[in-house]
Amino acid sequence: MAKATKKQALGRGLSALLKDPENDIQSVSDKNADQVIGNVVELDVDSIEVNPFQPRSNFNDEALQELASSIKELGIIQPITVRKLDFNKFQLVSGERRFRASKLVGLKTIPSYIRIANDQESLEMALVENIQRQDLDPIEIALSYQRLIDEIQVTQEKLSDRVGKKRSTITNYLRLLKLHPIIQTGMRDGFVTMGHGRALINVEKKKDQINIYEKVVSDGLSVRETERLVKAYKDAKDGIAPIKKQDVQKEVPNFISKGLDALTKHLSTQVDISTSQSGKGKIVIPFHSKEEFQRLKKLLTGD
Repeated sequence: MAKATKKQALGRGLSALLKDPENDIQSVSDKNADQVIGNVVELDVDSIEVNPFQPRSNFNDEALQELASSIKELGIIQPITVRKLDFNKFQLVSGERRFRASKLVGLKTIPSYIRIANDQESLEMALVENIQRQDLDPIEIALSYQRLIDEIQVTQEKLSDRVGKKRSTITNYLRLLKLHPIIQTGMRDGFVTMGHGRALINVEKKKDQINIYEKVVSDGLSVRETERLVKAYKDAKDGIAPIKKQDVQKEVPNFISKGLDALTKHLSTQVDISTSQSGKGKIVIPFHSKEEFQRLKKLLTGD
């Protein structure tokens, strides 16, 4: 406890230093820069602006309220990261959810790591930080990869080194951007998975992509069933072949079908069920964020 109090006092002292025009820091070589850069500093919330390079566009209101309640009770556990813009002006690099939640509960200051970075470096830090998150949907990740390639002019091979991902992984995400925007939205909203998207990419015409996508969603097709449906389409000479029963063989026997519909409706998410000839099977319930996992857990366990 004593260490935490001392650190907070240090942060407030450095904050006062930053408000002195004579000690304004614009580069790592400036006077007092070593005291500020890399340390946790209490910054005025009003002195921080949102990062226009932020690749994340969706912020769940309910999840923000939950985070705000946690911050109100426990405070900020992990500082945000900002870059220095001008005298007493800063810009977010990472931690926008914490920043937004702090403003919701009326915090006047927020603990922050200060970085010195230009626009390109700030963009790269923001994009890489977002890519490393566990709760991004596949389209957000794909857009982040594409922006890194476009903005900092790197190849997929060099990008894989920077973000610590295999080149094939990056390629698979980037290919999702070839899907019709409606399908991309469906993936972001959890109606289909990345596996469905990878199958639909093999359909060249966007109109036909939509036709198959609507069939996938309405019938609750699994990834493998979607792959078979796409194969049936590609085997047809003109357009989409009539969908025959043998084209999409359900992996779910009749006694499960009604239960699957009820489960999907109860959880408000697409549930995938597969079974073997012996009657054994498994239920797969996808989730795309920590908040969605908590929602599903509550529905399934009651707490």
